Amino acid sequence: MTEAATEAEANGVVTAPQRRVLVAEDEALIRLDLVEMLREEGYEVVGEAGDGEEAIKLAADLKPDLVILDVKMPKLDGIEAAAKITGDRVAPVVILTAFSQRDLVERAREAGTMAYLVKPFAKRDLVPAIELAVSRFAELQALESEVAGLNERLETRKLIDRAKGLLMSQQGLTEPDAFRWIQRTAMDRRTTMKAVAQAIVDNIAK
Repeated sequence: MTEAATEAEANGVVTAPQRRVLVAEDEALIRLDLVEMLREEGYEVVGEAGDGEEAIKLAADLKPDLVILDVKMPKLDGIEAAAKITGDRVAPVVILTAFSQRDLVERAREAGTMAYLVKPFAKRDLVPAIELAVSRFAELQALESEVAGLNERLETRKLIDRAKGLLMSQQGLTEPDAFRWIQRTAMDRRTTMKAVAQAIVDNIAK
């Protein structure tokens, strides 16, 4: 654990769980800044890449908890690399994009990206984006273990997203907590998350 994280813990400050992160950014100075921010927030940077191809190889070799990819990189751009990494279910991906690249965000979502950061970003933006990506990736894995067919999985995900939104607005839960509530309730009642989500929608949306 970093000195900053240790000091924060000693002062009773809750720090982010230590996750293993791979960073892919072709601009060395930005990559160095990002790595420093991550370490200061308690994350372990296990690899660095300067292009999309190297990022895919390192992700497969290192099996990180999260991959951060810049959109514009040589050989293979971040969106193509994200599609490969998330498609193989290696790790969740956070995409780095500039304000001028906002139109690429939709492409990034279609590639399976779980969250994105708009450059220039501050250190305080890092943790929420990372934890959101990790929680959404866990949701995807839980959903895939419950629902086999792609079409049904998409329908179930839409229903669960709606139920999460209702829990967040009505109960004041965060997005990860809302999903965990649905997942835990499904386990307790020995039913599916889809059934729980439908019950939430039917009862709260009335």
